Amino acid sequence: MAPALRRITAIVPLHLEVLAGWNGLDRPVRWVAVSELEDPTPFLEGGELVLTTGMRLSAGDAEPYVSRLVARGVAGLGFGVGLSHDAVPPAFAEAAEAAGLPLVEVPRDTPFIAIGKAVSDLLAGEQYEEISRAFAAQGRLTRAALQREGPVAVVDRLAREIGGWALLLDPAGALRHAAGTTGRRAAGVHAATDDKHAGTDDRRGVAGDWARETARSLEPEIARLRSAPSLSSLALSTPDEHVVVQPLGRRGFFVVGSPRPFSPIAYTIVNAAGSLLTLALEQGREQRSAAAQVRSAVLRLLLAGEVRAAAETLAALGMRLPGEPVTVLACDTPDPEALTEALTGAVPGAEPGSRGAFAGVGTFTAPWEGLLVVLAPDAGADELVALAAQHGRVGVSAPGVEIVRSEGRVDGRMESRVESPAAGAAGSVTRSASRPNLDAGLDRGFEHDLDRAVDQARRALVSASPVARFSELAGRGLLSLLDPAAAASFAAAILAPLREYGSRADLVESLRAYLASNGHWDAAAQRLGVHRHTLRYRMKRVSELLGRDLDDPAVRAELWIAVCL
Repeated sequence: MAPALRRITAIVPLHLEVLAGWNGLDRPVRWVAVSELEDPTPFLEGGELVLTTGMRLSAGDAEPYVSRLVARGVAGLGFGVGLSHDAVPPAFAEAAEAAGLPLVEVPRDTPFIAIGKAVSDLLAGEQYEEISRAFAAQGRLTRAALQREGPVAVVDRLAREIGGWALLLDPAGALRHAAGTTGRRAAGVHAATDDKHAGTDDRRGVAGDWARETARSLEPEIARLRSAPSLSSLALSTPDEHVVVQPLGRRGFFVVGSPRPFSPIAYTIVNAAGSLLTLALEQGREQRSAAAQVRSAVLRLLLAGEVRAAAETLAALGMRLPGEPVTVLACDTPDPEALTEALTGAVPGAEPGSRGAFAGVGTFTAPWEGLLVVLAPDAGADELVALAAQHGRVGVSAPGVEIVRSEGRVDGRMESRVESPAAGAAGSVTRSASRPNLDAGLDRGFEHDLDRAVDQARRALVSASPVARFSELAGRGLLSLLDPAAAASFAAAILAPLREYGSRADLVESLRAYLASNGHWDAAAQRLGVHRHTLRYRMKRVSELLGRDLDDPAVRAELWIAVCL
């Protein structure tokens, strides 16, 4: 920050005397400009302390000269005496006072270069102080990043450093953490409570509402940044707020707001926080990849009917199988890891097993054949489907798939039957003799239900845009359940002999009319506009070319599917 003119005039060796414009002495001086021109403004940028001896100025020039300086935005005027003028002409003092421009008398013994050096030293000192503050802030941010909840601590520290607020968002733009939002109100929240009588929980709730509303208001900008070919940030400004949005690699975004414009040093602090947050998100990628492989293996065990082995594997990682009925989601997403974090409420950079792979609500995710399979508790399935749709396409199975039967549940479900790795030697798994067998609480037919549900979700995914539910496909007919590519290949193969037949008659259309009329010759012939004997001849030729009996219901069903595709 540039030094104020008041600070410069207070430098004793310069012997400067303020003659007018005392109310403007707090203006920052960005440089010193010496000029003897009658109009120096074309060579000024604003914020300068202009020094002149008045060599070409007379009392009559005072008002227009001062007016031009004020219009240009100079910080003040220093008038050197003892050369052209023995004293500052009173007209200049009057004009400066009327315009609110600080006017300083510079004595003969004070060279202009001394004032320039003094201002330069002050500017250098201010810059050094700012850089020192920035380094100190970076150190505090780095120490915050080393804490257990690193990203959260960095965001909290950043909000304090800039004297504003900060939001940490997931890759879809949903709020992960907010700092510095206490006392802020979301639109329409005033009605709830008067702040004077509101408790701490009330104020936190209001701040949370404001943070979530702010995150939602930024969704268009986040979507634009997410779709950009390269990583980029953006700055937004209103009369009361200045906001910076930066990506954290492809792992999310963070938003910083301040009532004051961001200085270069503030941008340095924000960029340092962005680097630390990005590093924190990237750390543990190998661990997260290994955890994803474990979850994929657990899903294979479940599909193979090895529910007990799956439960024990999860228990060794401090997780458990969902005890409530679930809905299966098949998600086609370009970033399965980001979707996993979003669905499970993972804290970015958290240690594997703390919250990352398996949130308290019991949402289980696992990579499976190029997709991300999600076992979502029925109670929160709709919310999770909406969240997953922000990351790609989603197929949803019928609800109600149970892993643990209600009659077999015991206190604490699976985790109470399996020892923590820290409690047993070498992570061994033991069963209490007083408790029922572990298998008693597991649904032995579950593997069939889960396999069916995964298949339902994958079939629904075929027509998802971005979401499709298997329960809704029934209303679209049987054909909606078929894989389009496989069905098209089947239709092309079965009808190929008819399409290759060298007759002028369209045997495929004739077959379609015949099947649509349920084998009634007259109705089919009328639909085609031909005689029924002509149609009989064509159907005989179709039967011969295909080598199939058209009176067989199964054959008719296959051919009807083929001609409809």
